[in-house]
Amino acid sequence: MIGIRKLFEFQEDCSSYIVNYCNSVNKKTLIVKAPTGSGKTIILLDFIDKYIKQKNRKICFIWLTPGSGELEEQSKKKLDKHLPQYTSKTVDDILNGDFDDKDVCFINWERVTKKGNRAIKEAERKNIYERIADAHRNNIDFILIIDEEHQNNTSKARDIIDAFAPIYTIRVSATAHKNKAFDMYEIDEVDVIASGLITKALYINEGVSDAQIQDENGLLLNLAIAKRKAIKEGYEKLGKNINPLVIVQFPNENPGLIKSIEEKLTTMDITYDNGRLAIWMSGNEYHKNIDNITDINNSVQFLLIKQAISTGWDCPRAKVLVKLRENMSEQFEIQTLGRLRRMPEAKHYDNELLDNAYLYTFDEKYRESVMQNIDRAYFVRRIFLKPEFYDFNLVKELRNLDYNSSGEREKRDRLAKFYKEKYKLTNDVTINKVKLMAGGYNLSDRIEKTIMQGKVVRTIDMVREDATRYGVSFAVNTHEHAIDLRQSIDSFKYLIGLSYEKTRVILELLFRDNRRFKNKFLKLNTSEFYAFILNNVHKIREDFREGMIGSYTEQRMFVEAKEEIFKFPHEEIFKYIEQKDSKVLKKNVYRDYTDDCLVEEIKSKSERLFERFCESCEEVSWYYKNGDAGQQYFSITYLDGNQEQHLFYADYIVGLKSGDVWIIETKGGEGKNGTNKNIDIQVRNKFDAFKQYAKKHNAKWGFVRDKNEKLYVNNTEYIDNMSSDAWKLLKF
Repeated sequence: MIGIRKLFEFQEDCSSYIVNYCNSVNKKTLIVKAPTGSGKTIILLDFIDKYIKQKNRKICFIWLTPGSGELEEQSKKKLDKHLPQYTSKTVDDILNGDFDDKDVCFINWERVTKKGNRAIKEAERKNIYERIADAHRNNIDFILIIDEEHQNNTSKARDIIDAFAPIYTIRVSATAHKNKAFDMYEIDEVDVIASGLITKALYINEGVSDAQIQDENGLLLNLAIAKRKAIKEGYEKLGKNINPLVIVQFPNENPGLIKSIEEKLTTMDITYDNGRLAIWMSGNEYHKNIDNITDINNSVQFLLIKQAISTGWDCPRAKVLVKLRENMSEQFEIQTLGRLRRMPEAKHYDNELLDNAYLYTFDEKYRESVMQNIDRAYFVRRIFLKPEFYDFNLVKELRNLDYNSSGEREKRDRLAKFYKEKYKLTNDVTINKVKLMAGGYNLSDRIEKTIMQGKVVRTIDMVREDATRYGVSFAVNTHEHAIDLRQSIDSFKYLIGLSYEKTRVILELLFRDNRRFKNKFLKLNTSEFYAFILNNVHKIREDFREGMIGSYTEQRMFVEAKEEIFKFPHEEIFKYIEQKDSKVLKKNVYRDYTDDCLVEEIKSKSERLFERFCESCEEVSWYYKNGDAGQQYFSITYLDGNQEQHLFYADYIVGLKSGDVWIIETKGGEGKNGTNKNIDIQVRNKFDAFKQYAKKHNAKWGFVRDKNEKLYVNNTEYIDNMSSDAWKLLKF
């Protein structure tokens, strides 16, 4: 029992489980998965109280929180309120004193990991590491509570955790994932619902009909306004002074989209000036009317936010979420849904309208993103370079910014030729429509989407395969959909190396009736052109990529790549799926690089075979797995058929006992009946670029592919058929 009330049964069970866990032998780390709104802070406070009362040792609790300090302050205030008999401390208190028995120390990650912060700087007072050492000398043990445990995983964070040397670590999060290395306790979301702490269910797109829609954002906002008004009236009938809040979530801080929503809300008398509208995004100019916004009767009715709500933000009056889309694969935040489902008075009202939350969205990506949040296939941790490899270096290539690729006309003609040959297009627009539709293009004059509608109880229900989905279509509004059009073209313009404006001109020359061009495949009017791009963005991207392959050797000419020295990064994010009896791969250049990364969900078959080959090969002294993208990794430039520069990142660098160094690129191999499993359409361009790099720098190299569980290498001429003599059994 603690200060506010008797715990719910699921909270009591969780608290008692943690206490018993911390009394066990040979157990160190427990992951607690607690749905947002389940009262995890109260559960942890109850655990602390129980453990201190039955302990037989000096103990100090370290409560680590993410963010810029809000969650730290929030948790500390709750302890001071409910457990005033214990001393709560911050980093400043520790620096001015010590870690003492029965202390609960709330530490924000940024205070101890941010560069130059006085908490870890050698200064007049002892730094936090020395305070930790003093506590150990005084026989004080530490128990670590890591709140939102997934959010901080850096070398400095690891150093802090190692310094505390905790006897137990409790990691808590709403989005925790199972990890075979640790024990896990999961609170069932249904138990939280039954307690009344969160809504009974979440309604998705309630009231959205399958009729043709003229204005999607306007429709979503109108539905949200009507729902908010009904909820407000429902509270008033019960005599409750609760002002329900609608959250409008943007995928990013796009000024144009923000302005368009502000204008729509203004026509509905929801403005910043009258206190009914607030905005909370980065930058002071995007902070308006957010003071006391979490108060139950605050005047703000609509809050505009970016993709993620600040960690620790608690606003139980939020009842409706409008999630906007921009034809991009933005991440859908489980935490946002969790905060939407809190009940304002921590109880149900036996009223269907008030006991549920509401989501309105035409975003087709949220199911995929929810699945990634709920059931991500892998886990991550930091690994660190062995000191003996600090000085290793190679020459890497970067794009030469002074080099000019082929012009707009050449790219236009190349794409026209590609479309004509792939789809067998003619000068007859009517025939071309049939052929493009047969090839997978959608030629509707309306924007078509598939949405989900229904009621879900658990968050996981949002990813059910049998959930109700149906198609909706929107009439094109060139003003409203101009942002969508730009976002769509921006998503594939890089494939031809042109600006938005020039890429749009090429598309109009090929498919729109407003420009004269000899290869005019369609003659779409303005609305039809908008619909064509928005309905076919993935198909166009696929064709642009395929159309730009070309021949590297034909187009290479004389391009001098920019060169820099590459060194192994001192730390890396390591993806893995915990396996029984996992082992350290000793030849890798990183410490704690284990074989539980060698699984299908993380690495290709050729990569898995290659790393095992390196571990078993007598001639191999060490190997490095390169990253897929980023300036810190080893890269080589290549040109596509349009003379556009690109970078590719060879998979492995291998050191032999002889002193030789090999650079290896792995590709999909050959399956049954000679099936080619390589999916890289630029493979020949990369092969030829690799060959030129090796010649220039006298490097040993090869492309490696698998066949019948064996690895073969090629560094002469790229041929898909692995029966060719160009592919040799891999030996070093």
